[in-house]
Amino acid sequence: MAVSVPTALWDGVLDITKRCQKKREEPFLWAIQISGHLNMCGVSLPSVELAHILVFHICWDNNVPIAWKYLEQSISSKIAPPILVLSLVSARAIPCRRSRPAAYRLCLELLKRHAFSYESQISGLHCRRIMKSVDDALHLYQVFGVQEPGPGEVVVKFVFAIVLKLLDATLEDDGLQDVSTEKQFKWASQQDMEVDVQDQADGKKEEIREALRKSNSVEAVKLIGQFLQHKLTSRLLRLASKNLASQWEGFMRCLTLLEAKSISVRNSGSSESLLHLSSHIQKSFSQEFKDTQHPSIRALINIRPLAPSTYQNHGANRSSLWIPLDLFLEDTMDGSQVTAASAIESLADLVKSLQAINGITWHETFLGLWMAALRFVQRERDPIEGPVPRLDARLCILLCITTLAIADIIEEEDTALADERESMDTSQRKEKPVIGQRRKDLITSLKMLGDFESLLAPPQSVISVANQAAAKAVMFISGFKVGGGYFDSISLNDVPNNCAGNMRHLIVEACIARHLLDTSAYFWPGYVRGHMNQVPRNMSGQVSGWSALMKGAPLSTSMVNSLVTTPASSLAELEKVFEIAVSGPDDDKISAATILCSASLIRGWNIQEHTVRLAVRLLSPPPPADYHGSDSHLISYAPMLFSVLVGISSVDSVHVFSLHGMVPQLAASLMPICEVFGSRAPNITWKLQTGEELSVHMLFSTAFILLMRLWRFNCPPLEHCVLGKGASLGSQLTPEYLLLVRNSQLAPSGNKHREKKFSSQEGLSNRRVSFSSTQPIFMESFPKLSTWYRQHQACLASTLSGLVHGTPFHQVVDGLLTMMFRKLNKGGPPGASASSSFSSSSGNGSDDISQRPMLPAWEIMEAVPFVVDAALTACSHGRLYPRELATGLKILADFLPASLATIVSYFSAEVTRGVWKPAFMNGTDWPSPAANLSYVEAAIKKVVATTGADVPSLEIGGSSPVTLPLPLAAFVSLTITYKLDHATEPFLNLAGPALEGLAADCPWPSMPIVASLWTQKAKRWNDFLIFSASRTVFLQSTDAVVQLLQSCFSATLDSSSGNPLSSSGGVGALLGHGLVPLPSGGLLPVAPGILYLRMYRSIRDILFVTKKILSVLVASVTEIATKGMSKEEVAKLSKSKYGMRYGHLSLSAAMGKAKQAAALGASLLWLSGGTGLVQMLFQETLPSWFLSKDGLQSGEAQGKAAMLIGYALAYFAMLSGAFAWGVDSFSKRRPGVLTGHLDFLAGVLDGQIYLSCNWATWHAYVSGFLGLIVASAPKWVGEVDVDTLKRLSRGLRLLDEKELALSLLEGGGAGAMGAAAELVIGSPNFA
Repeated sequence: MAVSVPTALWDGVLDITKRCQKKREEPFLWAIQISGHLNMCGVSLPSVELAHILVFHICWDNNVPIAWKYLEQSISSKIAPPILVLSLVSARAIPCRRSRPAAYRLCLELLKRHAFSYESQISGLHCRRIMKSVDDALHLYQVFGVQEPGPGEVVVKFVFAIVLKLLDATLEDDGLQDVSTEKQFKWASQQDMEVDVQDQADGKKEEIREALRKSNSVEAVKLIGQFLQHKLTSRLLRLASKNLASQWEGFMRCLTLLEAKSISVRNSGSSESLLHLSSHIQKSFSQEFKDTQHPSIRALINIRPLAPSTYQNHGANRSSLWIPLDLFLEDTMDGSQVTAASAIESLADLVKSLQAINGITWHETFLGLWMAALRFVQRERDPIEGPVPRLDARLCILLCITTLAIADIIEEEDTALADERESMDTSQRKEKPVIGQRRKDLITSLKMLGDFESLLAPPQSVISVANQAAAKAVMFISGFKVGGGYFDSISLNDVPNNCAGNMRHLIVEACIARHLLDTSAYFWPGYVRGHMNQVPRNMSGQVSGWSALMKGAPLSTSMVNSLVTTPASSLAELEKVFEIAVSGPDDDKISAATILCSASLIRGWNIQEHTVRLAVRLLSPPPPADYHGSDSHLISYAPMLFSVLVGISSVDSVHVFSLHGMVPQLAASLMPICEVFGSRAPNITWKLQTGEELSVHMLFSTAFILLMRLWRFNCPPLEHCVLGKGASLGSQLTPEYLLLVRNSQLAPSGNKHREKKFSSQEGLSNRRVSFSSTQPIFMESFPKLSTWYRQHQACLASTLSGLVHGTPFHQVVDGLLTMMFRKLNKGGPPGASASSSFSSSSGNGSDDISQRPMLPAWEIMEAVPFVVDAALTACSHGRLYPRELATGLKILADFLPASLATIVSYFSAEVTRGVWKPAFMNGTDWPSPAANLSYVEAAIKKVVATTGADVPSLEIGGSSPVTLPLPLAAFVSLTITYKLDHATEPFLNLAGPALEGLAADCPWPSMPIVASLWTQKAKRWNDFLIFSASRTVFLQSTDAVVQLLQSCFSATLDSSSGNPLSSSGGVGALLGHGLVPLPSGGLLPVAPGILYLRMYRSIRDILFVTKKILSVLVASVTEIATKGMSKEEVAKLSKSKYGMRYGHLSLSAAMGKAKQAAALGASLLWLSGGTGLVQMLFQETLPSWFLSKDGLQSGEAQGKAAMLIGYALAYFAMLSGAFAWGVDSFSKRRPGVLTGHLDFLAGVLDGQIYLSCNWATWHAYVSGFLGLIVASAPKWVGEVDVDTLKRLSRGLRLLDEKELALSLLEGGGAGAMGAAAELVIGSPNFA
């Protein structure tokens, strides 16, 4: 006995016990005497020493029934700590169960009677000491770790340890000791030895003892089941399962063995499986929380299962679920900037967040995603022309990005199943891998998708491809084994009349290509309606171009023309073309590069993820085997590189790279090309297949312009200062950031199943990582590019300086000015004398091309800002006519097209300085927009009609002449000199969006004026320009932005109908049909959601949007709750029972509308500012709203209405956080931001912070927000500081939210396990 005590005191205890034992006095009389003795000696009860004395007394010199009765009485009378007595007895009796079966049985009985109540044992004077003694008796620290645990934690470990000991003993008694828990858990060796008692020779007694041993094993099994089934101990064991994971894993293995092979289990006659009970214990905290909540919280968290008829109205019913998806997909189509992040990962995270928060099945989720993507494609039925992504990019999102996002979600489950399978014993594994539920749900969703024919109608340009997919299925089920390449020539006439294809056929083919489905999908009922008896005539014996290539046919002109227009159908075909482009003959290299970057890149949806990676790798080809020389090996690949650059420079192509997250890799591949060719003098040319000559400058310019389009190079640093931490990701893109992202992707994924899968399926390409170089790349690797970039940043930040006359650099500037304005030097039109301000050298009047500077591109690029500044200054002072300025700039841009990027950035910076006088657009000096201005004004008013926005008048004349800032006037004059043709497309794709952004930053009506000028020149871009001008209506003031936000909410909630619970509105009203051109010119009124998504990136101070969205949301929910009701009716509603209708309003219907509004608000907030605005929402906006007078607005709504506002805010906050950080993904910011917000909640619950809002709103917000976290994002709970969770738990108990308080602590990890256990023990629900 390890306890040091006064000998006389405890000798007296033993004397009393022995005397009573000898007289066989009743246990309660013994207890009275012991209690009196201890009280007389000043010993407080319950006594730790008494427990040790009594157990030591019994084991084993006084192992008699009366002694055991006294021991139990000490527990019942609380004179000895029950948990300590049970610990000491178990530690002595269980190891000696073979030699002392009667003692073991008595131990089991004590456990059965006293191991299921601990409420009085976790507090008190000697609580800590008692728990320390329990820890020592059972050696809990040795098995579970953690020294000096709290009372609650000790109780959890005590219960788990007793169950483990009983399980270990039963396995050993049944002959299964080889894999018993003794091997898993290192219990301390016991001092007692297994020795037989004296009457061994008595055979009859031995038989009785053996029977008792067998009976004990059965009783132990029953007791284990009781521990697993009892309310209290099962909840404590669940805490152990979550926080003692490694020990629980061993426990489950041994329990599985016991269930399968133990005789004792079979003899126990238990009606319920131990494994079933243990699995029930591991039931997620979130699910149990959902099952026990108040109906209003269940309405917030759960959505009823979906019936097919529910989806028939695509724009209304359940649209709160899909609004974030529709908005996210539509937002990806903003071509004003690209992103470094993959849309695949972003979409997968968004889908997982919506599935978790809304509590819906995966087949509902997948069906909702497919339908959102199909609606997304349908909005581009009549695309407008302009430098914006079009239908091909939308089809990429539907058939590639969405499919790959679903593949990621399914792969996540498959990986977990594979890990679980590997952890099993070989004998327990099934021969075939288990098919995950998510994969089954995908199949279900695709079957259901066939019911929505209106969404499945293919766009005109895709009809033939859809027909080919349907024909493939028909021929397959008809028994014809024909390869995919044969279907290129199938037309609608070749297949049965009732077998036309639709978008579902293309979706299924995309899923089959990613191994998400197999060809059994062709046999789904209604998938195809037809049958073939013979192969179509035009297909028999025909070999497609791709099949011929794979068989070794040379790249003839006709084959190249065929392959350029026909996408590859497999990765092997792409790799074949890639190998030719890298190592084939020179002419074949160009042809192969052209093939790879044409139809296969834009419309090869089933293999697009491979095409984009191979295209990027083509930009970094390896040195040829026979290459020797001092120049870069890239010089020898110039024609092939140019073919790739031209092929990937279209707006849709760049957008496809952005969607696949390939922008960082593309930038890293373009930088070496720019460095090499920009450093070389233009003394070498190459002959292209078209007969044209390729110059060093043209190749450099094509690569440089493409590189500039990958980041917002022309945005001055002021933008980042204004946006601050609220800036969206795109506005923060820089070359350094792109390289940082690229370098971070070099690390392996760490997922062995994923790496094995893709290495076996994808050969040369891996859709996760495929780099030409596996080494990190930094800006310092490119000295010339770095020098230009530093100068570029300096020019954006401040005015130009440092040009010293007479230096070589000054001579370069003079030479460029002479080239631009040489006609003025030979006596041209009036104003020729102005040339003296540009150059001190006189031109010879020759137009010979030899007069152009033969300098490397980087030297020219360095001089361009000074050249443009001199020209603009001369024009400002009247020494140069505007037309001469535009002509000179065009000459410079034609000489070195890359200079257009520097011209753009210079003009962008100068506009922000406001130092230039305005240019009068009067038709004399500068072009006049008068002819088109009234038309543009009318068209703008029509576009924004749905918002009710006021369009300022564009009338001109009198005292209000039309003006533009001089830099903008110069730039627009330059751009209208370009023709809209294929040759200028790469450069207009840079200049067009830059001009739009530059005009949007200038005062009204700059953009309408630019649109008027451009529509006179390029009528094909008319609709694009009108819409661009319409966006700027909302940039004139914050009030206009607020009005647009209100229009978004009104359209979604259909407030104009007069019934806030109307089933119309939703996604259909929010986003409409996209941009629909009118036959007579102009556009139909554009839905407010489209206007906002195309406008918000131009808002200079995006931070104010957070507060405005919150205000509009609260106003909308208030209207939902109270619209059309008198004050008396509102008061009556506040007293109505949940779910009861009053008038036209029910809480369940109102909750659905409120969630719809919250989903819209969260989506707009996240898209507008990313994680920055979401962080601001939690740290500043929400706390301020609850504390300020703004929160008093909810006081106007009483009862249920105020509660509805709180629940809507909870849903809004939860969705915002999930969109920004994900529900189960890693986030560096989330723990700190979330803990800070929960500290605020805890401060209010503690009474340290006083609120101004309605208390019902606050209560609903707290319970709703924390309930959503517990139910849908339990990982968040584990990231919050334990002290914060404890404070929240105390406050929630005061609000009578005990189940929520417990669920929070249960999810708080090992640090909160003790507090959770104490709450469980103290709750009457678990008694």
